[in-house]
Amino acid sequence: MDEITIGLWVTGGMLVMVVLGMRVAFAAAMAGLVGLVWLRWNGFDYDPDRLWKSIEISVKIAGQVPHSKVSSQALSLIPTFILIGYLAYYAKLTTALFEAAKRWIAWVPGGLAVSTIFATAGFAAVSGASVATAAVFARIAIPEMLKIGYNKQFAAGVVAAGGTLASLIPPSAILVIYAIIVEQDVGKLLLAGFIPGAFSAVVYALLIIGIAVVFKNVGPPVSGFTWRERFVSLPPALPIVAVVVIIIFFVYNPFGDAWGTPTEGGAVGAFIVFLMALYRGMRWGQLKEALLETAKLTVMIFTIIWGVLIYVRFLGFADLPGAFSDWITSLEMSPMLILVCILLAYAVLGMFMDAIGMLLLTLPVVYPAVMALNGGETVAAADSAFGMSGTMCAIWFGILVVKMAEFCLITPPIGLNCFVVAGVRDDLTVQDVFKGVTPFFIADGLTIAMLVAFPSIVLWLPSLAG
Repeated sequence: MDEITIGLWVTGGMLVMVVLGMRVAFAAAMAGLVGLVWLRWNGFDYDPDRLWKSIEISVKIAGQVPHSKVSSQALSLIPTFILIGYLAYYAKLTTALFEAAKRWIAWVPGGLAVSTIFATAGFAAVSGASVATAAVFARIAIPEMLKIGYNKQFAAGVVAAGGTLASLIPPSAILVIYAIIVEQDVGKLLLAGFIPGAFSAVVYALLIIGIAVVFKNVGPPVSGFTWRERFVSLPPALPIVAVVVIIIFFVYNPFGDAWGTPTEGGAVGAFIVFLMALYRGMRWGQLKEALLETAKLTVMIFTIIWGVLIYVRFLGFADLPGAFSDWITSLEMSPMLILVCILLAYAVLGMFMDAIGMLLLTLPVVYPAVMALNGGETVAAADSAFGMSGTMCAIWFGILVVKMAEFCLITPPIGLNCFVVAGVRDDLTVQDVFKGVTPFFIADGLTIAMLVAFPSIVLWLPSLAG
């Protein structure tokens, strides 16, 4: 049996395991190991001695892959970004953000919901975890909205959708994972996420205002705050701004050389938020909880990466990415239409898989195909299909697929943010949350269309970094 056929059979088996409920990490690792053994044993007349030799070699390969990749310095960004989010919660920065946004924005139609969106965007700028963002604001924002008469489904949908912004707005754990899988510059990808993330927040806010204008009982405005009350609310939220500025200057300094690496920026940001949390009365038990939750989420992410990397190594031996790239480039369709079809496939796949697992499993095959469509890794902008160089295409496609991952965090039946919001609130069911996020599918669709049609929204900031 040829390598491509073995690759297809093993991939099909892995997908079956995932659909049947096996964790992505274990399904991918098992498929990768079986595939490596199959490739090495194939064609030797089923000789038992050759089988054991194949198993021995494959196990050694599977054991080396996780260490060689996970020891990468770039991956140390993930725990620091996650820790920043948990420490910011105990430093009461989330409450300060929401209060400031409420006092400045709540007067518009649907103002409290709009305040929630901008507060989650602000928190996303110091937290790399969408799930943590949704959980925190389910406790803070939903009671405030229900208190003044918001529809509870709509309130829950706002928090679930707002939480997805942490996937795109740096520091973003999923952008770091993308950069490592496709071997691109982490700093440029983090820079690229700022404007699309802010754009997504604005689109969400405009959607909420439109809904509140049409359906006046959905989200009444809040008024009565004096200018003094508004200005007083700003200082407690300023540490968020400080951390964002530090991370930006460690990634890209517009006035000279960057201050350091993104990893060092994440560590400094975590230390600043830690000091703020101590100043605001964080107890030992809260620090312990923040460290434990960070460790749990980090181990979950690293385990998925370990398992998928074994599968990725098998794909390399089977040459499935190359075969898929050849097939994609042979299609008699425009490259842009093929790209749109790939993004639609992500939307469907995201209904059945978690965002990180989905990207890790598909990128080793899909990414080379998209780069081939554009003209290759080293193509110049003038000769490319999408009008951008290979490096810029990698960044643009990364933001698009991460935005699709955001979309998948709120799509039924396994939209993780929706389950988190329902789990935090006893008065909400998962069905309530899924109904509440439905309007935000329109906003996400519009955002993705704009990012596809106008790549400069994504590429302007990273282009400044050279």
